[in-house]
Amino acid sequence: MMEYEGEVEKGEEGGVVEIDYVFKIVVIGDSAVGKTQLLGRFTRDEFILDSKSTIGVEFQTRTLTLNRKRIKAQIWDTAGQERYRAVTSAYYRGALGAMLVYDITKRQTFDHVARWLEELRAHADNSIVVMLIGNKADLVNQRAVSTEDAIEFAEEQGLFFSETSALSGDNVEHAFLRIMEEIHGVVSKKALESEEGKKKGELDILTLKGAKVSVLNDGSIMETSAMKKGYPCSCL
Repeated sequence: MMEYEGEVEKGEEGGVVEIDYVFKIVVIGDSAVGKTQLLGRFTRDEFILDSKSTIGVEFQTRTLTLNRKRIKAQIWDTAGQERYRAVTSAYYRGALGAMLVYDITKRQTFDHVARWLEELRAHADNSIVVMLIGNKADLVNQRAVSTEDAIEFAEEQGLFFSETSALSGDNVEHAFLRIMEEIHGVVSKKALESEEGKKKGELDILTLKGAKVSVLNDGSIMETSAMKKGYPCSCL
């Protein structure tokens, strides 16, 4: 979990806003499936027609309020070209979520999804939230990947799924908000488990400190684990 206590940024009216969480999300998939355009639509609500292929890794951010927490989404745009695969693999580390994108008009990009998922799971934490995204859903007449095929794959692999259009903006906001909600759920659960574990440990210590042991009340002696092992007793 990436949590920054005390991190602040300027609010819309110039004031200071404290950030509760920073969520790192990686967007992966073949080249030219629209990863950078999805980021641009979500972070700046824009679509660049002459967008060039990403080289290496870039990231963009957007801060929003989710479940009464101020969350900064730090979204990493990884290059899809094969020659950058070794470079980008290091950036999976620390990611809490991943958008696995394919182009619904190019079957090959969907066929490569399994390989991307395998690479992601090899480098990322096993609790990472993954959403399968079928982009360019506005090109319905050029569809080469059926929604049913994508849903079947997502269900088999335990992924969330959505079809989006970076061009029109359809479902882009919803997809990013959904993955962030799921990440927040995972983070909250881990925090709760950690707190419960801490409290249990404190309770065990308090119970031990407050224990009353009657050693000689009935003429018997309490045998400790140390005594069983033959350790010398320092009893007074």
